[in-house]
Amino acid sequence: MVLPKEIQFSQGSLQDYIDCPRRFQLRYVKRLRWPAIETKPVLENERHLRHGADLHRLIRQHVMGIPVPTLSRSVTDPQLRRWWRNYLEGGPEDLPSERYPEVMLSTQVGGHRLVARYDLVARDPKGNVLIVDWKTSRKRPRRAWLSERLQTHVYPYVLVRAAEALGDGRAVQPDRVSMVYWFAGFPSIPERFAYDAGRYRGDERYLVDLVEEIAGTVADCPNGDLLPATADEGRCRLCRYRSLCRRGVEAGWLDEREQETTSGDPFDFTLDFEQIAELDMA
Repeated sequence: MVLPKEIQFSQGSLQDYIDCPRRFQLRYVKRLRWPAIETKPVLENERHLRHGADLHRLIRQHVMGIPVPTLSRSVTDPQLRRWWRNYLEGGPEDLPSERYPEVMLSTQVGGHRLVARYDLVARDPKGNVLIVDWKTSRKRPRRAWLSERLQTHVYPYVLVRAAEALGDGRAVQPDRVSMVYWFAGFPSIPERFAYDAGRYRGDERYLVDLVEEIAGTVADCPNGDLLPATADEGRCRLCRYRSLCRRGVEAGWLDEREQETTSGDPFDFTLDFEQIAELDMA
């Protein structure tokens, strides 16, 4: 078995491989859609995801210059209204004036395309660049947990490699890049990560090795065989493939995912572009 030629990596797919090689294989190599829910209660989970998508849309439109009163008139749900108010009153301060909302950049890593889909990239005249990611977690993750996430490494790395594609052809130096996670439910305590040349070199080594490992692992797997599943069966309660792997039928509850997010488990109940795409196709 070989990786499909059209496969492109992202922080989400790489995180899936780290969490469970089999989940990566089923989702991205076999492209298997499995009829199972991930989290209960279903309607509450879907509503939370939809509100996250709506908040992303509102912020994007605000960054693009649509007046606040016009946008606010469309906000009727109480939860979304709280998040929107938190953004207006406590969003990231001193954002650079050159702003690129919901932009996608890509580069080559280990012979494969690595894609990053950013909520917002902002740059100032001195060449400093800020990556902003809007999070709608019900509970705020710990900094140590965030620092281990592939997103924290992939996003600044891809930006340094592909910044010329932002529009004016200017390169970006690693020590000019920083990334901030802003939490809609906790607007006063964002989490910021600085970047530098050392981190860039470390991320490059790690990502190249990881992509090569994935390609080799998939290539060494005979056709039809499955890669090993995670040894942590607690993760399976929040995975749609759990019944296929004979690791249970019932989905985990929403509060399980939230508790694991804050205790260090690599499941993050937040919204990313892949979730938005799935919602749009539903």
